[in-house]
Amino acid sequence: MPKLILASSSPRRSELLASLGLEFSIVPSTVPEPAYNGETPAGYGQKLATVKATSVAQKVSDGLVIGADTIVVLDGRILGKPQDSAEAREMLTRLSGRTHSVYTGIAVVNAKTKELVAEAVETQVAFRPLSKEEIEAYVDSGEPLDKAGAYGIQRLGGLLVSRINGCYFNVVGLPLSALDRLLKRFDYAILLQRRDNH
Repeated sequence: MPKLILASSSPRRSELLASLGLEFSIVPSTVPEPAYNGETPAGYGQKLATVKATSVAQKVSDGLVIGADTIVVLDGRILGKPQDSAEAREMLTRLSGRTHSVYTGIAVVNAKTKELVAEAVETQVAFRPLSKEEIEAYVDSGEPLDKAGAYGIQRLGGLLVSRINGCYFNVVGLPLSALDRLLKRFDYAILLQRRDNH
């Protein structure tokens, strides 16, 4: 079976892949993210993931390279990673009591053949109303500063979320069911691969 290569330095994505019991290597993409050119959020997320995966696929001789990128969208505006605490505070204030969309673009490239498959997954996330004190406490935790939309659902940020509609792992940063679907296009089935290795 081909080896897996994760084109991301995200500890959250590494943790999710490792939780499946898969062996993989990490080769982070170093190319700059392409600018947003008015695509749909799904299209932009898919483009970001594709750029990451293809750039790493050019550096290695073989393997299936997985690229992913997660974006948060509210009122048609993309909320990236906050530059500082003030921007994190502003984003969380806007998200308070509202429902937003999280898109993760995911791409898999066969490094040997350069064949590419990609898609984007959407999950809707509803925040409960947040007090100024809660927002301040969450920003003070430091958790929002390296995350799109200024929150991470898997730790303290989960306290802000009242419900989700869609894949939870998509919000963390790697939609596992979609990943399995894309890998199967290369005859790599995660469950069967695990069974063969044990």
